[in-house]
Amino acid sequence: MWMALWAGMWGLIAGSALLVGAAVGYFADVRQRWIAAVMSFGSGVLISALSFDLMDEAYQRGGYAATAVGFIAGAAAYTAANWYLNRRGAKHRKRSGTQQMSEAEQPGSGLAIAVGALLDGIPESIVIGTTMIGGGAVSAVAVAAIFLSNIPEGLSSSAGMKKSGRSKLYVFGIWAAIALISGIAALAGYAVFSHFSNEVIAATTAVAAGAILAMIADTMMPEAFEHAHDLAGLVTVFGFLCAFVLTKLQK
Repeated sequence: MWMALWAGMWGLIAGSALLVGAAVGYFADVRQRWIAAVMSFGSGVLISALSFDLMDEAYQRGGYAATAVGFIAGAAAYTAANWYLNRRGAKHRKRSGTQQMSEAEQPGSGLAIAVGALLDGIPESIVIGTTMIGGGAVSAVAVAAIFLSNIPEGLSSSAGMKKSGRSKLYVFGIWAAIALISGIAALAGYAVFSHFSNEVIAATTAVAAGAILAMIADTMMPEAFEHAHDLAGLVTVFGFLCAFVLTKLQK
């Protein structure tokens, strides 16, 4: 029980970065080019973490088949859900400009954006819990990568929400709720999957990794490239390197 609560705490800490980013994006006048650069950095961090930490752990725990099937399934499930939400008005939920639709332009888009933000955060949180199964210690790389990537996600999305006319209560209500749900998802990731076989745990970790990679390609990189295309690749590489160093320091 204590380990599950510990996992939940780490999930809550990682999720709280969304609120930090949201506060900066909503109250500070940050240029879109800088927002895009931070988004590039966060993308690189996540790509490195899922490559050298999550996928490697899934492979070591459950082998190639469970890892490959889970990875593809995670990407496919995320893509299908994202496609549906995009048609309901959540397509530009991570964009910092004026692309986000207001409720007047598309009724129900507010709910779609909220669900979409939740969809983006749950796989990351569950994997925090699953990395604690067996060894009992949380993956510092996973937590750090999710925390660092959540800041630009919250920053960019809240800036776009403000420009689309959404209220302060709506913006911070969403991110506070998702931070709390992140903690619950991490707790569930440990409490539920610790009773399953290594193959199931490996597949679950790979599902999260596949969903995260699909999310990066669908929602983070478009914002990064549009406003920082000259430097997007370089900044992404810096983010990748930072997470790679963290991976090696942990071992």
